[in-house]
Amino acid sequence: MKNEVERTAEELAELTFKLLANCLEKEERLAESHGLTQAEFRCLRMFNANEIINNKTISERMKLSPSRLTRIIDGLVEKGYIFRNVEPNDRRNMRVYLSVQGVDIVNQLNAAYIDVHKQILDNINIEEHASLINAMKTLLVSLEKWITS
Repeated sequence: MKNEVERTAEELAELTFKLLANCLEKEERLAESHGLTQAEFRCLRMFNANEIINNKTISERMKLSPSRLTRIIDGLVEKGYIFRNVEPNDRRNMRVYLSVQGVDIVNQLNAAYIDVHKQILDNINIEEHASLINAMKTLLVSLEKWITS
């Protein structure tokens, strides 16, 4: 017979699996609505307006191989959203930054991302919003502790 912690763990496992699948679907739809692949969407969401990031940092943040990241960056350069310059001291590294058009699309993506979450919250009683956020923060802290241990 399962104890309460085991039952809760099973339910949490199933809920987080479904939540992840739905979040990936949400990102895919947002990306498509802006003419992006999901990987391009995620890459652009990493940038602040005036930030310059090297490809190694992006690769680490996105957990991608350098060759896969190069294909994503190629697509974003082709679309006019980012520029890249080869680092003078190490030709394997690039400095990547947003173009004016890239800043605009990132602002659009951020606004659309927030709007989607407003729509999701519309389906939840307003009285439950604070407890939802608190529970998600608690879950995130616990997950981050598990990852770093």
